[in-house]
Amino acid sequence: MKNALMLKKYALSIYVFIISFSPLCIAAQNIEKLESPLSFHQKDSVTYLTPHPSTENFQNSTYHSTQNRIKIIAATNIIGYGAAMAGLYSDWYSNYPQTHFHFFNDNHEWKQVDKVGHAYSAYVESNGSMELWRWAGMKRKQRIWIGGLSGIAYQTVIETLDGFSSQWGWSWGDFGANVFGSGLVISQELAWNDQRIHMKFSTHKKNYGSPDFNQRADQLYGKTFGERLIKDYNAQTYWLSANLKSFMPASNLPSWLNIAVGYGADGMFGAVSNVGKDERGDINFDRRDVTRYRQYYISPDIDLTKIKTRHTLVRLALVALNCFKFPAPSLEYNSKGQLAFHFIHF
Repeated sequence: MKNALMLKKYALSIYVFIISFSPLCIAAQNIEKLESPLSFHQKDSVTYLTPHPSTENFQNSTYHSTQNRIKIIAATNIIGYGAAMAGLYSDWYSNYPQTHFHFFNDNHEWKQVDKVGHAYSAYVESNGSMELWRWAGMKRKQRIWIGGLSGIAYQTVIETLDGFSSQWGWSWGDFGANVFGSGLVISQELAWNDQRIHMKFSTHKKNYGSPDFNQRADQLYGKTFGERLIKDYNAQTYWLSANLKSFMPASNLPSWLNIAVGYGADGMFGAVSNVGKDERGDINFDRRDVTRYRQYYISPDIDLTKIKTRHTLVRLALVALNCFKFPAPSLEYNSKGQLAFHFIHF
């Protein structure tokens, strides 16, 4: 059941990662100041800078434009995220028994692939939010902190709902992963004013070969293509993708070239073990003979945000697409001691 809830969490992340978490009252505060056009004149051999006649109109126009953009983003946050959370509660949590707030330790489940998924969700939400605040014209540190903390805010609300559900609970492992994802955005912006290392995601529709495996996968991960893409931990890979030019600016490397290291796992037909039980508690699936193992990858990648464009919508589209790993060859090493080459890794 915990795995099934991840579908809702990941779907929510995809739909709201570009919505920021900030009260509407910030709209009229701390607008980024832009340089005004200046004119020069000489007086008594001293050079003075005086405002160009159009400076006041320029400043007022810029101020009101930025103010309006911030209002739009803030209103989108309040309406969009509120509606998304109301829908999530109505569609999911209200259908399951509620109880007092409690904790649940799931850190040992799914080879921690779900925890990396939490970090990824918080990262893309924070990064997308920060980019919208950048477009709005908010001051640098404000957009970093307000946008960067959005991922934690989104995920903490969901984690709190988990805490009141009798079938789950507040997970400190989930919360820690959320903090890591948002922290990766904030720390890089504060240090470099850039995301030199991106968190990315790739997955594919996995065929398990035998009828019993496919039937078990249908039960755990869903039958539809969309459900499998989001829920099937055996098919998912999460990446840290580093831009080489950013770390070696004097090199002749292309600005878009990245190197990515990935993590995944396979052989999982249950949260902790490959044993399934029916509603009465009787075992109806037992494949403890199948090895559950971790996978580590290295692969080239493309940083789409390094593509130059003057169009805001194109830039935001590239930021969104950059959340996914570009299909490319990869080299795998796994915990079974095997080394494998993949011609194209999805």
